[in-house]
Amino acid sequence: MTAAPPVAPALEAVAITKRFGAFTALDAVTLKVRPGTVHALLGENGAGKSTLVKCIMGFYRPDEGAVVVDNHEVAIGNPRVAQKHGLGMVYQHFTLVPRMTVLENLVMARAEVPGLIDWAAERAALTDFMRTMPFAVDLDAPVATLAAGDKQKAEIVKQLYLKARFLILDEPTSVLTPDEADETLGLIRGMARAGRLSVLIITHKFREVMAFADDVSVLRRGRLTGSGLVAGHTPDTLARLMIGDTAVAAPAARAATPQTDVRLEVVGLHAQDDAGNPAVRGVDVRVRAGEIVGVAGVSGNGQVELVQVLAGQRPASAGALRVHGAPYTATRAEMRRHKVFSLPEEPLKSACVPGMSVAENMAFRNFDQPPFARGGWWLDTGAMRKAALALIDRYRVKTNGPEAAIATLSGGNVQRAVLARELSGDVSVLIVANPVFGLDFAAVADIHAQIVEARNRGTAVLLVSEDLDELLELSDRLLVMSHGRIVHETTPASADLTVIGRCMAGHAAPAAAHTPPNGRTAETTPAATIPAETTHADHPSPAL
Repeated sequence: MTAAPPVAPALEAVAITKRFGAFTALDAVTLKVRPGTVHALLGENGAGKSTLVKCIMGFYRPDEGAVVVDNHEVAIGNPRVAQKHGLGMVYQHFTLVPRMTVLENLVMARAEVPGLIDWAAERAALTDFMRTMPFAVDLDAPVATLAAGDKQKAEIVKQLYLKARFLILDEPTSVLTPDEADETLGLIRGMARAGRLSVLIITHKFREVMAFADDVSVLRRGRLTGSGLVAGHTPDTLARLMIGDTAVAAPAARAATPQTDVRLEVVGLHAQDDAGNPAVRGVDVRVRAGEIVGVAGVSGNGQVELVQVLAGQRPASAGALRVHGAPYTATRAEMRRHKVFSLPEEPLKSACVPGMSVAENMAFRNFDQPPFARGGWWLDTGAMRKAALALIDRYRVKTNGPEAAIATLSGGNVQRAVLARELSGDVSVLIVANPVFGLDFAAVADIHAQIVEARNRGTAVLLVSEDLDELLELSDRLLVMSHGRIVHETTPASADLTVIGRCMAGHAAPAAAHTPPNGRTAETTPAATIPAETTHADHPSPAL
């Protein structure tokens, strides 16, 4: 008797070409995923990764080429057809309905759902199905109550429940702790090696490729630049395939140890989210001159609100902020006087006016000061343009010119433009939030170098990021934020990734895990030098 063929299918995208008008997004790209393997897909932003998987899943119809599943060419006109062929995709951002339970989400995800649902029968069937899974998910838990790792598992379970045999994972660990990421990818790899799945994983993390993938393919500018066994590559060879001859900024040399003077001090800070719920709970942070203090945490644990308070975009409900020892409430006048600048998350949305020009956006900080303003009211557009040209050249901002609307720039170049504005003068304190999220390899290296160079000039940098690798690379000290509190502090040199992961997942006691430099814990810090009714009436706008 011959052995039964593996459940996991082989998949080939053969000579896929996709054009959008005169632009060729994919140029005869061929990708082969062997059955029962994990295949990593790498490439910079705009390399064509998303376009390729959308062609495979039926969101796009390629202009040329074919998709082959188990040696049979298939016509996939839409995602429902892809599902019928056993293809499923887990997206970077969760797609489950938060207010529904896992059970309800799974049942409602089917292509055909009866008008009257027998929930007892559905529960029994799904309980039996879950016994075949290598991990457990609480079917009765509302999705909103699940940790990020369990949400990711539920997304994977949904695709397997829909009978996916070929799974595409888009940046599957971007919101997971290190332990959650390793556990999830380990389970996926185990299912692939057991012959239950073939997996295509889109990731920008070389460590995940080297640790969990069998094969790798690299795209650059819509073309395949390399493909083969992961064992035949190193992170350096993969990086070179990704960027070609693109010049990458060398890591900035780190200057001596931080200075002793405290530039930024946060004491017992409390703030609410948009719904009025507590988001920041008694946070204590001190940042010295010439120091990068990193703040790690899974998304949604108060980091956004913390940055918004420091940038003057959200009022604090209690606590104190001080810059150079002086009270600070993040008004525009105080930010100018104390030389506080910021690179917020999603800068096009939070720090720019999209329809205005690059030159105008670069002048936002000082548009009412000489040389941009004369007589207190006359704007000198020529001076703005001249200053913008110098910054565009210095920070390598790719644009059609200073008059171009900033919304026409790529994400990486918007980041560069805002960073140029924020670092163009004498900077005492720099607040940075997820500075390279979604950017390509070269842009990441460039922006990281700019941040370290600011630190070397004596700037106090507070770096908030969901990318732990980024924090470990750049930070002098590392804090972990969970449920609105600082729950752990360490240095990159002595960091224990297991401890950090547990703290990020909320498995640490705040008082025991973190003692701020002032000797008080977040639980005992007296608050209230900023009253709840604090207003920011003199801020120019939330975007600035």
